[in-house]
Amino acid sequence: MKVVKVLGSGCKNCIATEQVIKEVAEKNGIEVNIEKVTAPQDIMQYRVMKTPAVVIDETLVHKGSVPDAATVTTWLTA
Repeated sequence: MKVVKVLGSGCKNCIATEQVIKEVAEKNGIEVNIEKVTAPQDIMQYRVMKTPAVVIDETLVHKGSVPDAATVTTWLTA
């Protein structure tokens, strides 16, 4: 199971990012544990200045925008 963290304040783009990840995981039968990281001090540990950001298994894979489904599929199937 992959651990996916969505970093951000809970804004519209952060919610959309989480939704894209959930949809891709369901479509591909991939088990994921999605965690929301909203505390600024926790987000800064990943050296992220723009959110939403995505961390998979403690590796920062994306920041600054809502990722598209094809990109998320690549992350989750790697």
